[in-house]
Amino acid sequence: MSRPSASDFLTIGPKIRVLPIIHGAGDCAVLVREELLARRYGCLAVPLPPSFQDEVEAAIQQLPTISVVTQVDADPDDLGPGFSYVPIDPCQGVIAGLRVAIGERIRREFIDLETPRYDPQTADLPDPYALKRVSPEGFAAAVLPSIPPPEVGSQHADRIVWMAQRLRALEERYDSILFVCSLLDWPWIKDAYLRKLELDEPEPFFAPLQTFAVDPHTLIFILGELPFVTGLYERGRRELTEDENLSIDGIKELVLQARDRLKRKLPKVGQRITPQLLSIYFRYVRNLSLISWRLTPDLYSLVIAAKQTAGDDFALAVAETARDYPYAEISDDPSEDAGDPSTLRMGIEKADVPGWGEGRMANRLPGQSLSWKSCELRPRPPERERQNWKHRWNPYGICSWPPEDDYIESFHRHVRDAAKAIIGADLARSEKFSTSVMDGIDIRETLRNWHTGDLYVKVIPPSRGSIEVVVFLFDLPADPRVYTHRATWYAEHAEESTLAFFATDPVENLVGPGIAQCEYGGALFLFPPRPIPDIWIDPRIEFADTLEERMLAAAFLHSQERHVAVVSPRPPLASWRRLARRFDRKIVHLPLKRFGGQVIERLRRFHILNGKTVRSYAAEFIRDS
Repeated sequence: MSRPSASDFLTIGPKIRVLPIIHGAGDCAVLVREELLARRYGCLAVPLPPSFQDEVEAAIQQLPTISVVTQVDADPDDLGPGFSYVPIDPCQGVIAGLRVAIGERIRREFIDLETPRYDPQTADLPDPYALKRVSPEGFAAAVLPSIPPPEVGSQHADRIVWMAQRLRALEERYDSILFVCSLLDWPWIKDAYLRKLELDEPEPFFAPLQTFAVDPHTLIFILGELPFVTGLYERGRRELTEDENLSIDGIKELVLQARDRLKRKLPKVGQRITPQLLSIYFRYVRNLSLISWRLTPDLYSLVIAAKQTAGDDFALAVAETARDYPYAEISDDPSEDAGDPSTLRMGIEKADVPGWGEGRMANRLPGQSLSWKSCELRPRPPERERQNWKHRWNPYGICSWPPEDDYIESFHRHVRDAAKAIIGADLARSEKFSTSVMDGIDIRETLRNWHTGDLYVKVIPPSRGSIEVVVFLFDLPADPRVYTHRATWYAEHAEESTLAFFATDPVENLVGPGIAQCEYGGALFLFPPRPIPDIWIDPRIEFADTLEERMLAAAFLHSQERHVAVVSPRPPLASWRRLARRFDRKIVHLPLKRFGGQVIERLRRFHILNGKTVRSYAAEFIRDS
């Protein structure tokens, strides 16, 4: 007798090879396809009742259109109608196997027990991505000790005995059989097969079957993989491209597609999703997956990581992209598709079934046990609601959002300190070392006089004067048609600056009732605060032609210090320097690129509230990012 090999581990009988899989996993679907194409089989046996065969195989012919084959429970309870269903999912191992078998002219046998009411069995199973490195035999052997036996007398136990009994009958008709079944069932089916257990023929019952198309917005509740990733598997099948690593590569493509989607809808926000930020995002996703004992991320990890690294807008883009199945027409407004009475709308373990109404749903091919978690995201308000907010906007009762005030004041103080350091650096000199190194050794001057053998040290005297006014110019040249909102705000307390700015129109981007999001084009900070005339109507600076020149003129006019800090994307223009000389002031320039692009983008975005009472609920509508 020959010595058993590793491949013999998954044989049930001399003619039967079993392939235990995790239902709803794309990696397992690829495994089933490769197995059917690598060996010659006369029959494919699947764990579905014979009554489903015609409907399921007809629905498979309609792929890539997703549908479900439903059966009404013949033994309903008092909670209303119940259904069992088979998802026609390209990433479902059983469906993928039947699809290949139909194409290769392999006989198909549905061998599960007919049940008037189906009782699904799920469990926490390993991530099927491990099959990339582990053989099916090794994967099944590793999980085997943790698979519990079926309860005696349960429907699960009867189904196992029935399928083992049917496999013995199929052995008499076929020379080679591949049996694709759940990872939870295969050892007990093998045990029942070897022990030759028998089950009496079940009593007949009437339970109608029907195939329904699925509402595209609810595909995420039907499919085992994310709808977007499922579409990539289908694309790979059509274009004959590599699809073995789509469980990881598909996630990367999903995120990049979400970034492109965000750039189309919100270009300013999309620009913040830089390669560096994506690198941080993917590391965060990896860590969240490992914490959950997974090798590949789930949707919750993808969305949470997006929310905490790039904000709600990016998280919403990831969630919306994940639900998109490219072979189904889906609109951005779910209400547009909700009116089709012929589509089944799936939810969490229940569905709205056409002609029957809402009922409980039991999956005939259950996979991993699922846990649903909540994640609070703030979607952009619908246009009709924004129009109502616009009509109620009072332009004479506005104020700022205190958390943003604190953030920009902190940054303004940092810029003021940096400008003071530049003033002091201009006064630095070098002298020969005598008794003290003063402010440090001047390496350049020492090397220049290396032949003399003398050391030179730096002497930085205390800076003369200070910085009272800081001007930020974010956009040069500033377009007055874009930055239509111009104002001068006075400090509410001693820690705030007097602020003058030009920004985008607040009523054009309302994010909540009485809450507008704007973007600075430029801003002037005067600290310590004191009242000044509104710079936009001050006749003393009417000579300024542009927004930035008027703001600079106001800075030079109201600054009591000789130096004025200017932060801008380009060096000061000659006209700016002439303006400074006119008021006997001197510009201390700091390039805008000295500060991080994401920091600047966050600084530029601010919110205007339509009255101080709005502050009590503004946090519910204002995104932190």
